[in-house]
Amino acid sequence: MSERNDLPLDGVRVIDLSSTIAGPAATRHMSDFGAQVIKIETRRRPDIARRAPPQRHAPDPLDQSGYFSAYNAGKLSLSLDLARPGAHDVLRRLVEKSDVLVEAFRPGVMEGLGLPPAVIQGWNPNLILARHSLQGQTGPRSGLRGFGHLAAAATGWFDVTGPSDGPPVGPFSAYTDFLAWPVLLTAILVALEEREITGCGSLIDHAHVDTSAYFAAPELLAAQRGKEPVRDGCHDLGRCPNNVYPCSGQDEWCAITVASDREWLLLIAALGLEEKAELPISAGVAARKKKEAQIDAAIAARTCTMTCDALQTLLVDIGIAAVRVYRAQDLFDDPQLAARGVFRQLDHPGHGRHAVLGHSFRFDRLDAGPHRAFPTLGADSDNICRDILGMDEDELADLHDTGVLS
Repeated sequence: MSERNDLPLDGVRVIDLSSTIAGPAATRHMSDFGAQVIKIETRRRPDIARRAPPQRHAPDPLDQSGYFSAYNAGKLSLSLDLARPGAHDVLRRLVEKSDVLVEAFRPGVMEGLGLPPAVIQGWNPNLILARHSLQGQTGPRSGLRGFGHLAAAATGWFDVTGPSDGPPVGPFSAYTDFLAWPVLLTAILVALEEREITGCGSLIDHAHVDTSAYFAAPELLAAQRGKEPVRDGCHDLGRCPNNVYPCSGQDEWCAITVASDREWLLLIAALGLEEKAELPISAGVAARKKKEAQIDAAIAARTCTMTCDALQTLLVDIGIAAVRVYRAQDLFDDPQLAARGVFRQLDHPGHGRHAVLGHSFRFDRLDAGPHRAFPTLGADSDNICRDILGMDEDELADLHDTGVLS
């Protein structure tokens, strides 16, 4: 279980009791930069992401999820059932040898297991204990259980996402999970830095909803000024046109945005729309917004006769922002992403060879992970107990026999 020793988080040990996306993504990035991350779950109560689609066949059904593979690459797996007598002693021994513990249970669950912060940090006062939950550990709704799409609904994202004449649609997937994990990771790294100064651990209370509200700042500012945000599809208050337009072929689209009056004139010339009497040819953006429906219709009537690539090339060459709407499969063949090394190919004994996202930033002297695929549940339990906790074979056998290790 040797770890890389040339990365900035080498020597940091993280206990990962989180699930789904936000917590696991934060800890995966710690693993990528050298930390040893030990994920704790059981077959009786696995990380629910192990059963999440999309899936590919694997001998173990808990090794099939693409979601789980993405956010748990590089970790070790300890199958420790915290509800079993004797499990707390194993966790205590691991906490004593660790630097960070991340948990993402509904508030009150850890307390119900007999593991409140006072107990955990009593075992190791230098530990960083990061608690991630939907609405935080305090407040009148702190006990509510939920996931990222609920956080998006609770912070206004759904209200402003969707067509103007339809119901709230909401952003794709558990969108706010992808907003939350960098903030959680930042808090953990700040706490580790503070520990270098003070010698003391920290208790972090991170709320998914709080982070989501932070990213809704433009809508909040508009509301304070009496301009209630409204759903308006792909349209933008300060730009027109700003939309996706059909191209030739089946379900092919191109996103186009015009940022100035000059670009508008270039666009209508490129698409041959100068003679359209219903269009505000020389007017500013305010006048164009009043005729947005007519503008969109006129543009769509032209773009639907062109391929996405031809339209994108035409507009980009004259200085207008345009890009075809990619499908997920297209990203694997995209030359820009390939040049940046965005995807890493990893091998897993059950899941097979698969692509995992790397990082959106590069260091000139670091080869960050992930360097190995996600763990099969419990694959490292015995080695962790032997090599880190110093258990002998008799103690290990007893833990298996009593179901503490499953």
